[in-house]
Amino acid sequence: MEAMTGPIAQEIEQKLTTAFAPSRLAVINDSASHSGHRGDDGSGESHFTVEIESAAFTGVSRLQRQRLVNAALGDIPGQRVHALAVKAKAPGE
Repeated sequence: MEAMTGPIAQEIEQKLTTAFAPSRLAVINDSASHSGHRGDDGSGESHFTVEIESAAFTGVSRLQRQRLVNAALGDIPGQRVHALAVKAKAPGE
């Protein structure tokens, strides 16, 4: 996780920690590399990558993992942030 995070990044981290008790979690703000592009709202928090490892993903398909993460984040993906890339793994993967 970056040393300085904004309120949306902090909220993403909190929601995912509560939902999945991850053994590893990184919330990476990719917004700077999308500055001026479609979906950049000027907030500096429009594009994120989430790397999460949790036992909750054991035996769960990649698509279902994405759905679980999106559900845990509520209105953040697609409404409060333009893009969210999810890399969800079970321990040992």
